[in-house]
Amino acid sequence: MLDIKLIRENTELVRKGLASRNSNIALDELLELDVQRRKVLTELEELKAKRNKISEEVGKYKREKKEVPAEITSGIEAMRGKIGAGEIRVAEVEQKIADIMLSIPNMPDESVPVGKSAEDNKVVFQSAQPSAPAFKPKPHWEIGEKLGILDFETASKISGARFAMLKGDGCVLERALISFFLDTHRARGYQEVMTPYLVSPMSLTGTGQLPKFEDELFKCKDDELYLIPTAEVPVTNIHRGEMLEEKTLPKYYVSYSACFRREAGSYGKDTRGLIRNHQFNKVELVKIVAPESSMQELEKMNADAGEVLKLLGLPYRVIALCTGDMGFASAKTYDLEVWMPAEQAWREISSCSNCKDFQARRMETKVKYGDKRKEFVHTLNGSGVAVGRAFAAILENFQQADGSVMIPEALRRYTGFDAIRPK
Repeated sequence: MLDIKLIRENTELVRKGLASRNSNIALDELLELDVQRRKVLTELEELKAKRNKISEEVGKYKREKKEVPAEITSGIEAMRGKIGAGEIRVAEVEQKIADIMLSIPNMPDESVPVGKSAEDNKVVFQSAQPSAPAFKPKPHWEIGEKLGILDFETASKISGARFAMLKGDGCVLERALISFFLDTHRARGYQEVMTPYLVSPMSLTGTGQLPKFEDELFKCKDDELYLIPTAEVPVTNIHRGEMLEEKTLPKYYVSYSACFRREAGSYGKDTRGLIRNHQFNKVELVKIVAPESSMQELEKMNADAGEVLKLLGLPYRVIALCTGDMGFASAKTYDLEVWMPAEQAWREISSCSNCKDFQARRMETKVKYGDKRKEFVHTLNGSGVAVGRAFAAILENFQQADGSVMIPEALRRYTGFDAIRPK
């Protein structure tokens, strides 16, 4: 969340930043509640000071073994009632403030292009110009079904729409991608972690999924637990509530997980294939860093995500998202998009974001410097990358005229074969 002090002291700057994100959050109510809170707190401090003074008088009477006058006793009781009412009022106001604060998106970094939608995003890098095959390319779902490695019909029978079942060499390819991504990122300094797939509401609030995106989450009916939409949630929460020493930063994590998303707002979009399923595999990158280095760390993370696509030989490009297209918790985001020949379109395969101190404030995660200063850390996350989308991109980009699919060189030591061929 944002710092209430930032909103209080730089209101117009915050209004401008939120407006650039297409956010219609009204700050007037929040600022009025903030004034009320500080007023009630001041009144409480005065009441407690009076109570303490009266308590000293009572103590004096008791030390002298004298009876405490009735007016003093009744005064203490009245004071307790006023203090209790004041504390209740503070709690009510603070809850209202917290509700509004949790609904406010992050401020965009000044380097983010201003824009209203994806049409205003900027291409900042492209690996290569996609080459056109000598035949009409087929979509990945058609390739996979004909090769017998993808089965959407059976998945639908088992679970419903927007699920996929892998078979045979498809399973091998999926596992090969996961291992390749993990090994590549481990070699670049990331520590591998395996975390729970079920998390508490506190964890989801910490990373910004709650309360705003509850409709997108799968929740357990009988437990206060949710299935993770991304490993970003449990991995970032590893250090929730901690004070980290400066010398221990930066911390780099890589984690494979299954991810679960209801895709409540995407009905009618990408109903076929592996692009937008309720369950999918992903390798996630998370960084916990000192504030002064977070923008450099974002550039490195973006390069790390791009490295696996480069090694696979997949054409990709990097997009700087504009203010109106960024995610709720992000201060700056790069999307990596891979070329899909059948669609003749670029598709997102990774999103790398610097959330600055937005998540850290929610999680109460700080760094203590050598000079005793304490600040909220900055958190970053990015896909390294989405496994299902990489699977789909390989099928489309490495398909052959005879229906077979060549395996990228970087994966062959994991698969043990160089192609998936029609049986």
